[in-house]
Amino acid sequence: MTTLSRRTVLASALAAGLTVSFGRPALAAPVRLTLPVPTGPFPIGIVPLHLVDRSRPDPIAGPGHHRELMVSVWYPAHDVGRYPRAPWLGDAPMRALLPSAGFPVDVAVAPRTSGHVGAPVRRTGGRLPVVVYSHGAHDHRADNTVAVQELASHGYVVVTVDHTHDTFSEFPDGRLTLPVIGGEHSLGAPDFAADIPFILDRIEDLAAGRNPDVDHRPLPVGLRGALDPHRIGMFGWSKGATATALSMLEDRRIRAGLGLDGPMEPYVTTDLDRPFMMMTAEFTRAEEPVAEFWSHLTGWRLNVAADGAVHSSYVDHQVLVPQVAAEVGMSDEELRDWIGTLDPARAVRISQAYPVAFFDLHLRHRRQRLLEGPSRSFPEMRYLP
Repeated sequence: MTTLSRRTVLASALAAGLTVSFGRPALAAPVRLTLPVPTGPFPIGIVPLHLVDRSRPDPIAGPGHHRELMVSVWYPAHDVGRYPRAPWLGDAPMRALLPSAGFPVDVAVAPRTSGHVGAPVRRTGGRLPVVVYSHGAHDHRADNTVAVQELASHGYVVVTVDHTHDTFSEFPDGRLTLPVIGGEHSLGAPDFAADIPFILDRIEDLAAGRNPDVDHRPLPVGLRGALDPHRIGMFGWSKGATATALSMLEDRRIRAGLGLDGPMEPYVTTDLDRPFMMMTAEFTRAEEPVAEFWSHLTGWRLNVAADGAVHSSYVDHQVLVPQVAAEVGMSDEELRDWIGTLDPARAVRISQAYPVAFFDLHLRHRRQRLLEGPSRSFPEMRYLP
């Protein structure tokens, strides 16, 4: 059983619809949060896409409404100087996200990412491998921007998905979508996974030179035809990690999957024969249903864990929450409940290095010694047999 922490209790209270606060006064001047820059050789571009799946009714919006999603496409770019950097999250979703996590609504301004909106695509040869990202429960598609922009800086196209009704997101017409928490309409990992085949179809559209955006907004120069539909991977955090496994079981277009501390619920009872790596923290193989899922991995598999990590250590929370903590006067104990004892700077390096190594191995077929056993560069990482 996972030990209950203040962070876990907070999440449970929010799920029950309670109002939670750290009890600190709101500040007059919000802090501008910052993200680490990626280490790859390429500048990064980003473009949002508004997608509608007209073959699938929306599970919550009711009759006559089709499933509607926002995604971002990240990619290696060039000539980025005249293109603005994208915010981590828009103003309206950010102002909804902060109080949902117990912080004052005006405590912080979203960081700027390294992605330049609409910059032209950089291609140094053939088509670019693609990775899809699925966020955690009650979160948003930017919750792992550290890893996403790292992959893009190393030559990947990364498609991040907002799972509408369990995300803080905004459509181009200004409509704000928030998580539906609790009750019959809350989304589970199978609902997340149900979005993915449609996303893969849109990746194929881009690969074929078509624009899938329902508003027909122009695409960045060079994006049409740049994606390789035969080299697609997927990763996700928490509920998104479970959705990654479920998606792979249903769609063989996904050639490799990475799960960041996924609960793997509902139980996976079907064998998965393609590569899968687990980066675990609180949901370990000592418990079900993670152990059951591990037993069904019949292809290449690896389980690594960082000493001192908690559930949110492999996503942006690890670097952003300490910046907010200083502003609201969070105690050391409260901060440890959020980020564990893993140093945020080390968490960043882990989140940058391991996803790139995994997808380089399985989508580019480049040997990765980092995945072959303990590394002196990452002494906090345990390789679990």
